[in-house]
Order: sequence, then structure tokens, then C-alpha cells
Amino acid sequence: MSSEPLKPVTYKDSGVDIDAGNRVVSLIRAAVASTHRPEVASDLGGFGAVFHPNWQKYRDPLLVSSTDGVGTKLKLAFLTGRLDTVGIDLVAMSVNDLIVQGAEPLFFLDYFATGRLQPEAAATVIQGIAAGCRQAGCALIGGETAEMPGFYPDGEFDLAGFAVGIVEKEQIIDGRHIQPGDAVIGLASSGPHSNGYSLIRKLILAPEGPGLQAPFAGTTLSEALLTPTRIYVKPLLSLMQQITVKGLVHITGGGFWENIPRVLPAHCSVAIAQNSWQRPEIFTLLQELGQIPEYEMMRTFNCGLGMVVIVAQEDAQQAIEGLQQAG
Repeated sequence: MSSEPLKPVTYKDSGVDIDAGNRVVSLIRAAVASTHRPEVASDLGGFGAVFHPNWQKYRDPLLVSSTDGVGTKLKLAFLTGRLDTVGIDLVAMSVNDLIVQGAEPLFFLDYFATGRLQPEAAATVIQGIAAGCRQAGCALIGGETAEMPGFYPDGEFDLAGFAVGIVEKEQIIDGRHIQPGDAVIGLASSGPHSNGYSLIRKLILAPEGPGLQAPFAGTTLSEALLTPTRIYVKPLLSLMQQITVKGLVHITGGGFWENIPRVLPAHCSVAIAQNSWQRPEIFTLLQELGQIPEYEMMRTFNCGLGMVVIVAQEDAQQAIEGLQQAG
């Protein structure tokens, strides 16, 4: 047995750098504060985030919650070093699920997990989350940055997001008022959003594939594929103030075939004219690269429509005009 004195071991020696975590907090403080609504009742750094809703605004409110991630789209961010957009994706996937039930997003929390914390990279991601929250009008009130040595490959991380919204019970959108003759309106997506990226990577990164830096539509494939998910919250909240929205569908995993039927009453089905919108070029390219059957395209990707709105036929034109004005 050695008589040499043992060298003291610290948490940092095992791979966890508490100082790096504190630096992340200092880097994101301004971005987080920029998302705050008047109802936020706590500052960054507490054990729990506090939110004080103005209950006087509501008669019989319901809270609606949602959670999601970004999926393997993160792999493209790692390969390109482009980390500023995936935070917007994270927010979009949850708040778009809230708005389809008529709920206004109130607040958002994030979970950022990595093997070795790189403060500037983490701050870039969380600043993107704050940007998404500003687009949605919700407050980023808390989160968790977890450093877990050996759990993730160096330079990689995972994200999860959690959103809570509110809606009057009598105004919740659940499809029960949909009936034959109603109009179905498609809202443009910004690209594949955050779905189908395992297939996208298989096609783009294959030995015979074009690669991420291939020219595409005046930019590169990597730039096109990292375009953040469109957040539909504010235009749809505005639309709900103008007309009765009977149904909303967020086109995510499962595409058209699985998502639209989720809001339909038992006696209804939907007929979609596929020539009624221009499919973005990125989907044409993916279909050609993989010789993907049309049914599979419509099941895997949004094919250019990220949200579907169902309204009474007599409200359709007003809805279209209002949505076009909102971009």
C-alpha cells in the first residue's frame, strides 16, 4: 500500500463542470428575460419557476400541456455546427400542438442534456429557444442543463421541451362541431419542420447522396433542411378572434393520413385535392432521391402544409384572407 497522500478528486475531475453551467446561465439571462410576460413571478435560477395567471380574464379555463423534442434533425445541426435554429424547432413542436386545441401558450421549459457542456454552444441553442418563445408569445421561465459525462458523444446533446397553455372550456377546439361541407384550409410549412429526418439523413448522407453542402434553391441543402419549424400560434389566435375555427391539425409524424383523422367526428372524412397547393422543391428532391411512394411521402412529411384549418364554408374566404395577411 502506497504511503503517498491521495490526490483530492473533484466533481470536475469526473467530467461535470459546475462553473460551465453557471456560465450558461449568465449567457442566456438576457434572452430568457426577453420572453417574459407580466405573469412571470420568478427570476432565472430558482428551484422552480413561478407563473401567476390573471384568472380574472377567464370564466372556466382549462390548462393544456404538451411536450416534444427535435429528433434526429439535431444530427444535421451537429454535422454543420449550425445550432441557432434547433431551439426554435423545439418550441414550435410543443406550442403548435397547444394551438390546435385553441390554447394560448403561457410558458415553456426546456431540458438540455449533454456529455460535456460547452457554454457558448448551449447558450446559442437556448437563445434559439427564447426566439421561438417570442414568436409564440410565451415565456421561457425555466429549464435544466444536464451534464452527463460518457452518456452522449462529445459535441452532441439532446433537447426536450414542455409547454403549458390556457383556453376557455367552451372555446376548446376538439373537432366536435365539424360537419360535412366544411372547408379545409392548408397553411404553408417552412420545409420538413422536425419530422422525417431519419429518412432525410439516409437519403442525403448516403454514399451516392448529394451531401449537405450540395447547392439547392440559391443556398445549400444543409441550410434548407435546418430551416426552423414555422410557429403558427399568433396568426391562429388572431383568426380565432374573427371566426369560429372548428378544427386544427398539426401535420407532424404520421403526416396527413394519421393526423387529420384525429380531429374528425365519426361521421366525417376529408377529401384533399393534392393539386391545390404547390409542393415545395425540397420534397420533390427527397421523393426523387429515394423513389419514395406517394403514400409514404404523405405519411412521413408535411409535403408543404404544416397546419390544417377546418372552418364553415361561409367563413372560408375570410379565414384565407386573414391568414394571408398574417403571412
